[in-house]
Amino acid sequence: MALFNRREFLTATSLLGLGMGLPSLGSAEERTKKRPPGALGKEVKTGGVRLIPVDGKYKVWTKRVGSEPITMLTLHGGPGVTHEYLECFEDFLPQQGITFYYYDQLGSAYSDQPDDPSLWTVERFREEVEQVRAALGLEHFYLYGQSWGGLLAIEYALKYQRHLKGLIISSMTASWASYVDYVNELRRALPPDVTQVLGKYEAKGEYEAPEYQEVLLKEFYKKYICRLDPWPDPVERTFRHLNPKVYNLMQGPSEFVPTGTLGPWDRWKDIHAITVPTLLSVGRYDEMRVADIQKMGTLIPHARVSICENGSHLSLWDDQETYFRDLLRFIKDVERGKMRQV
Repeated sequence: MALFNRREFLTATSLLGLGMGLPSLGSAEERTKKRPPGALGKEVKTGGVRLIPVDGKYKVWTKRVGSEPITMLTLHGGPGVTHEYLECFEDFLPQQGITFYYYDQLGSAYSDQPDDPSLWTVERFREEVEQVRAALGLEHFYLYGQSWGGLLAIEYALKYQRHLKGLIISSMTASWASYVDYVNELRRALPPDVTQVLGKYEAKGEYEAPEYQEVLLKEFYKKYICRLDPWPDPVERTFRHLNPKVYNLMQGPSEFVPTGTLGPWDRWKDIHAITVPTLLSVGRYDEMRVADIQKMGTLIPHARVSICENGSHLSLWDDQETYFRDLLRFIKDVERGKMRQV
C-alpha cells in the first residue's frame, strides 16, 4: 500500500477576502505595541493538536477532542496505520462527557517517520506511550487500544497500570500465536480457487500484485476487517496512509503471511496481573477468535467481555450500536464504582 504523502499547506491567498466588513486592526507596529511580549505564542489555538517529543529527537502527533474531566488516550492499530479510522469516536464520546486524544504513533502518517528498523519494537512503542501520557499530563485515565493498539495497551497496562482508571482492549487476543492460528483457520474456510490465487502470489513473494490484493480485499478484508460496503472514508484513508516499512517488519507482508517480529509475543500467563477494570471487545466476524477474548475475560480479574454480533475487526464501524453502547456503559459503570465482571 502506498505511503501517505504529507498534504501541502493551503495558500494564504485564498483568505484575503475574509476581512471585508471587519474593523481595522491597525498597523503591524500598532498591534505589536498593544500585545504583551510573548502573548502571541500563548494565544495560538491549534484545534487541540499538539506534537509530543519522544525519544529525544522525534515528534508524534496528538489531538484532544473535548474538554471534559473523563479522559481517554487512544492507540490505533497497524502497526503503521493512523488514528483516522477512529474518527467515529467524535459522534459518541464527547456527547457523554468524555475527552479523548487521537495519537499517531511514531512511523505513522501524521507523526515523524524515521527510516530506522531498530525503532519498531513492542518495548520502544510501549515507552513511547508513556512519554505521550506524561507530556499530556494524563492520570487516572482510560487507555483504549484496537488491534495492534490492543496489544500495546496490554503491554502498557502490565508495566504502567498505576496511571490507569480503566483499560479497553478492542479486537486483540493475548498472543500472536493465537491470532495466527485463527487467521489460518479462516483461510482454510475460503473457497479453493481463492486459496489457489493467494498461494500462487505468496510463493513468488508478490504481495502487491493486483490480483492478490483484490482477492485479499474481497474474500477476507470485506468479511473480517470491515463488513460495510463501501468502506467509510476514515477507514479508506487509514489504509491509504499505511506505512509498509513498519507494518511489514512487525506484522508481515499480509494478513495471511504474519511473519513479522511480533511472532514471539505472548501474554497469556501475564494478563492476570492487569487489575484495573477492563473491557474486552470483539466482533463475531472478527479475525480474532471470540473464544480467546472470552478466555481473557476469565483471566483478567475485573474484566467484561462485549461481543458485537454483527461486527468484524472494525466493529466500531459495522456494529456501532453494540460497540459504543457497551463501551459507554463500561465507562459509566467504572465512574459510578459499579464495574463488575459479567
